[in-house]
Amino acid sequence: MGRYKLSFQLYSARLFPPLEPILEGLAEIGYDAVEPFLPNYGDDPKGFRRKIDAVGLKCLGFHMPLTGLTQETDRFIDIAKTIGAPLMIPPWIPPEERDTKPDGWKRLGEALARGAEKVRSAGLRVAWHNHDFEFRKLSDGSRPIEHIFSAAGPDVGFEIDCAWIVRGGADPAEELKRYADRIWVIQPKDTAPLGTKVDDGWTATGDGIIDWKTLWPLFLKTKADHIAVEHDNPSDWRVFAKRSYDYLKSLGA
Repeated sequence: MGRYKLSFQLYSARLFPPLEPILEGLAEIGYDAVEPFLPNYGDDPKGFRRKIDAVGLKCLGFHMPLTGLTQETDRFIDIAKTIGAPLMIPPWIPPEERDTKPDGWKRLGEALARGAEKVRSAGLRVAWHNHDFEFRKLSDGSRPIEHIFSAAGPDVGFEIDCAWIVRGGADPAEELKRYADRIWVIQPKDTAPLGTKVDDGWTATGDGIIDWKTLWPLFLKTKADHIAVEHDNPSDWRVFAKRSYDYLKSLGA
């Protein structure tokens, strides 16, 4: 597979309301889809669906609270169906909930597995999205990501965020190889040299230190069917969106 649908994580434009001009701009650039997070759809999923339909964008997956999967499963199944998203993606747990022992991370994996089992009958799937903390070693030398996925089993996927892996001290090439069969979405987030302050050190894809030309062949060995671009704090969302889109197209996306 050499071509991917291109999606835009709307968290990247959260500081530039209202939403409608952003959606129009993304469609004009050429994006196929958006990846929303809770504030985009939480109060009015039907309204959000109307907005993306109006500009011809799809929703291939959405970020949601972990508690939405574990404690409000039916509500979030309804949201997924309303906004047209087949993939439910918990992306985060706060620092105070991060265990220092493997067992805590195994429990997270088990919770994801139970959630995936619950939503399967609705035709939905669950994937975990990483930050840096999953790749930082525990006291026994193991890493949280290993325990999450070993306990989650094969039915929980992975939205791999390459820049957070770099910031976690790991190599995205190795993780793309290790989890190729589990990766359903790729986030080609890029980072400036560590310590850069401008835009919190994030860049458009292709403008940072990650060697995407080396990683691209590894993308093709995963099970990903789309790419979701993201930048945690762009000074100009449109410049970021266009530069990332153009660069990914140049790679063959």
